[in-house]
Amino acid sequence: MPDRTFVVAGASLAGAKAAETLREEGFDGRVVLIGDEPERPYERPPLSKEYLRGEADSKPYVHDASFYAEHDIELRTATTVEGIDPAGSRVSLAGGESLAFDRLLLATGARPRRLSLPGAELDGVLYLRAVEDSDEIRRRIDAGGRLVTIGAGWIGAEVAASARQRGCEVTILELAEVPLERVLGPELGAIYRDIHADNGVRFLGGAAVEAIEGDRRVEAVRLADGRRIDADFVVAGIGVEPRVELAGAAGLRLENGVACDERLRTSAENVYAAGDVANAMHPLYGARLRVEHWANALNQGPHAARSMLGSAAPYDSVPYFFSDQYDVGMEYAGFATEWDEVVFRGDPSGREFIAFWLKDERVLAGMNVNVWDVTDQIQALIAARQPVARARLVDPDVPLDALLPADKA
Repeated sequence: MPDRTFVVAGASLAGAKAAETLREEGFDGRVVLIGDEPERPYERPPLSKEYLRGEADSKPYVHDASFYAEHDIELRTATTVEGIDPAGSRVSLAGGESLAFDRLLLATGARPRRLSLPGAELDGVLYLRAVEDSDEIRRRIDAGGRLVTIGAGWIGAEVAASARQRGCEVTILELAEVPLERVLGPELGAIYRDIHADNGVRFLGGAAVEAIEGDRRVEAVRLADGRRIDADFVVAGIGVEPRVELAGAAGLRLENGVACDERLRTSAENVYAAGDVANAMHPLYGARLRVEHWANALNQGPHAARSMLGSAAPYDSVPYFFSDQYDVGMEYAGFATEWDEVVFRGDPSGREFIAFWLKDERVLAGMNVNVWDVTDQIQALIAARQPVARARLVDPDVPLDALLPADKA
């Protein structure tokens, strides 16, 4: 295929791994990887963890600087894709250049949702998405002072933990009663609330933020009930929104992201999507899923590349993510939005356990906390979609493999 051109819009983890996979699969045409950030592709999870704490030796790049030239991948950083024309098979770049393509991958990711309240424009109101965001938050942490995180999702909770580990005074404000309640439910959320409290973080649940106060820079956060929380800087972690402007302007189908089929192909047959922006039909769930986590970008990028090369295999990986906060590490597999109950194997009070989300006696999701090398078995239980005896599921003496159907064990 030496005369073909594949363009990847988004020099993200998904985009970089897609470009790598094209070469691994023997594609010898032109590969152009375009990103609007000045950095070469990097991974985002360390930005709220070890990189933010200053424990990493370098920025968390996906590849060495020499990788792209060695693999004949045209990496264009600090370059903006301004438009795509699926019918004409062209992308338009800022500055007037255009590129013809045979296949295009959209890996444009997501952006943080912005606060819309008085004081949101003050100096010291920060968001975390890019490596320079992490650099600025670390600078503020190292200068000392008081941090308030607005939102106790994964970003807010991890930034709070890293800041506290660096000696910062930290308050978490969350509209729900416990951290991560929407994702994990009240039982697991309470465990994370207590983890933060044990490490000296002040957690305020049911906290509706009314305004950020200050004279040009952050001085306090005011709540709807009148409480005033002193702060020197604020990190807002209130979710992200997929960057769909290019796709929408090109007439691609949008549905909480860019709508894709099981092969990650969009409504235009020569355009694919992967990572945070892709809302792809998932054969295991019979519905579209848009997953905003590292493993999804890591796996979807290569899968999209193989689909661009003609593979008909569906993307059916069980969703997975991880989080490290203080001395508590966890891995979560599956997808659960509603469930009958959450059951525990192990010792939740000792923070060494596996939690399972059940519906109709089937495992929808599992989270192992300070218990390792069980993700494959948890994912297999989820994929099996078979009822599991509750008593055996919670019994640590019963191997997880023994809970699988005979043909899956």
